Amino acid sequence: MAQNENLAALSAAGVSVWLDDLSRDRIQSGNLLELIETRSVVGVTTNPTIFQGALSQGHAYDGQLKELAAQGADADAAIRTITTDDVRAACDVFAPVFEATGGVDGRVSIEVDPRLAFDTDRTVAQAVELWKIVDRPNLFIKIPATEEGLPAIAAVIGEGISVNVTLIFSVQRYRAVMGAYLEGVKKAKIAGHDPARIHSVASFFVSRVDTEIDKRLEALGTDEALALRGKAGIANARLAYAEYQDVFDGGKHTSTFLNLASSGANRQRPLWASTGVKNPEYADTMYVTELVAPNTVNTLPEKTLQAVADHGVVSGDTVSGKAAEAKDVFDRLTAVGVDLDDVFAVLEREGVDKFEKSWEELLSATAVELKSASTGNG
Repeated sequence: MAQNENLAALSAAGVSVWLDDLSRDRIQSGNLLELIETRSVVGVTTNPTIFQGALSQGHAYDGQLKELAAQGADADAAIRTITTDDVRAACDVFAPVFEATGGVDGRVSIEVDPRLAFDTDRTVAQAVELWKIVDRPNLFIKIPATEEGLPAIAAVIGEGISVNVTLIFSVQRYRAVMGAYLEGVKKAKIAGHDPARIHSVASFFVSRVDTEIDKRLEALGTDEALALRGKAGIANARLAYAEYQDVFDGGKHTSTFLNLASSGANRQRPLWASTGVKNPEYADTMYVTELVAPNTVNTLPEKTLQAVADHGVVSGDTVSGKAAEAKDVFDRLTAVGVDLDDVFAVLEREGVDKFEKSWEELLSATAVELKSASTGNG
């Protein structure tokens, strides 16, 4: 089967195309393999909201829920088993991609329980546990970039475990995330792990930044404010990429990475997350075509993936060299009265809350399903 030209062009420009979705139906039907073969998909990300959606639709999990109910599993244990089984199966589907890319792609991400986002020690413990349960080298453990998450990221990488750092909204926090990665690689090397086998991505959220800032710009209502709508998310990501280049790609702070690279350490690639366009007035491919740069990942909801396949125009690198232009957007946002520190604090809290809510809904629905299965009504 031939690859879609637009997505192949995105891949050729240095962007790894990942799907922001996973379900048992998608794996068992062959759809996931089809996306690898026709849509240049080389990885998958999951989160509590995605799993909550997967379990609430169809009957793919009915048989396993009955088995788990018969074993007396509670909702937490059932979710752990179901989600790790799906992720392990997806890892196996991506194993050839993992081999072909030397471990860079072919990755599947699973998130620690979002209720642990502000608990460093329990995050580390669960990350290690998930790594052992899934037991696949192409797994990424997702850890949120909260202040409590940063030392957990360093500790988990120090155990030789590959990490997808999630819920990054500000460039300031992104700098700390890169620092945590490098610290973790140092720890791993001292502990005798091979740095070459450790990979990481830093998931920088895009559309949610526009959603929050646009709301504030509309409340301000001035011409200057309204002219900035839809510009912050892409500008923020472009500033983040400039920071990535500074640390990993020959910038003035690259020496720490180069010292580790001599032992085989890998770059921590930026990953553009939350790339589905939420405002129908904006082009539905803007968070993909405007964020094309080498050594990046873009994780796309299926609707966005198909939009790019259909009409996405990929015209080479649209990020490098645009930091000054992006900084100007942020200077103008500050000038019209947007409190950026508050924006990023709100987004982080809301991001954790959203995943916590999905997790609670998942627990609740699973408890009902287990009860139904155990009484023979499932």
